[in-house]
Amino acid sequence: MLSLDQTPRLAAVIQPNARGAAPLAAALMLALSLPLRAAEGPGGSPGPANLSPEAAWQSECGASHDQRMKWWREARFGMFIHWGVYSVPAGVWKGEQSKHIGEWLMLDYKIPVAEYAALTQQFDPVKFNAGDWVRLAKQAGMKYIVITAKHHDGFAMFHSAASPYNIYDATPFKRDPLKELAAACRKEGIKLGFYYSQAQDWHQPGGAAAHGGHWDPAQDGSMDEYIDRVAVPQVRELLSNYGPVAVLWWDTPVGMTPERVEKFLPLLKLQPRLITNNRLDKDKLTGDFSTPEQKIPATGIPGKDWETCMTMNTTWGYKSFDDKWKSPQTLLRNLIDIASKGGNYLLNVGPTSEGLIPEPSVERLQAIGQWMKVNGEAIYGTTASPFTQLPWGRCTRKVGPKNTTLYLHVFDWPADGKLLVPGLKNQVKSARLLASGQKLATSNSPDGLTITLPPTAPDPISSTVIVKVEGAVNADQATAQR
Repeated sequence: MLSLDQTPRLAAVIQPNARGAAPLAAALMLALSLPLRAAEGPGGSPGPANLSPEAAWQSECGASHDQRMKWWREARFGMFIHWGVYSVPAGVWKGEQSKHIGEWLMLDYKIPVAEYAALTQQFDPVKFNAGDWVRLAKQAGMKYIVITAKHHDGFAMFHSAASPYNIYDATPFKRDPLKELAAACRKEGIKLGFYYSQAQDWHQPGGAAAHGGHWDPAQDGSMDEYIDRVAVPQVRELLSNYGPVAVLWWDTPVGMTPERVEKFLPLLKLQPRLITNNRLDKDKLTGDFSTPEQKIPATGIPGKDWETCMTMNTTWGYKSFDDKWKSPQTLLRNLIDIASKGGNYLLNVGPTSEGLIPEPSVERLQAIGQWMKVNGEAIYGTTASPFTQLPWGRCTRKVGPKNTTLYLHVFDWPADGKLLVPGLKNQVKSARLLASGQKLATSNSPDGLTITLPPTAPDPISSTVIVKVEGAVNADQATAQR
């Protein structure tokens, strides 16, 4: 992980609420309406040659964007898994604890290729159980999983014919965990996606390296040859050998020229329902959704689909000594905050070299799952809040043909039992607690809608009040911001 154009904020803070993203940007609609025509590729077949990365992506994928994104917009919550041979040193190199994220250890300490590759002989995750991982995600309320198929260290977590530097051929494990995860996801009804580092590869000759470039002569070579020989064939394997793939999650597009981007675009047709993020090209102009990392945009990202990816502690890949865990309250309120701004939450776990998800991660996911069992309706399939700011919490909504359902996420339960929804002018059809179904009295005033609540909050982290109003939301934003 770690995008190159931003420094991760390792202690994420919930930002003030604001109106979130619309389903489609006007700019995207304009782009889709333009008469884009794919240039002819080799052999006269249609291809994206001679187009900019943005235009090429639109030519290949733009017209089907909304259709492919439908499930993702409803899901709202997914699991990120950073797992690789870097879990063996677990953030420690020659007795020194890394101050950076665990999966960047090879670059941070400029470890020679052969010396780092020797770690594969210690990587034997015999306690890995794909079913356990997928059931944990499902019980937490997550609807999809994205796992690192290959991170920047170049080690493939699947059986690849393109390079023997993979978990099946190079370790004592001799299993393909992605095959097992794919089967478990199909069984449990969870969508599976793959993270793939297309540019950075610190093992293969010619692979890119950020922050100063190569440090070992074994890394020298042609990047174009690396892409042709390793990256493109491995992406083809991922999209051909593992059944339905929901997401392809690119990262750190170091040196990704338009010509190199074009090498990957035709592969996306192997999975017609596939969605991709915006990190394939260096200017982040391609892909279906944006990827703020370790932060929640204060106003969402208006006009774009977006997904905040975030760690539970301060690292993506496992570090044995990182105990700076975010509380269940912080993680859950992050999920609510993100949904209220129209985004998705991709929450990370970093398994050990034994194949186990750390217990603090398990405990936090179980806590989130308990809340989601009761309140999931207020997250799944919702859209962004119509209010710019709510002093007591957040709001998500579902818009119907005649009515709008508002889900009021109350973080701070009012001591006087009066919850003011500032500026709301609509006629109220009903109001109730989601947890118990208890009906609630309401009254309108020039200041907005007041809801009378019971003395005790149903949940200490966030309690949900459902308000159904007639028509689209009509709110005085000036009143709401007072």
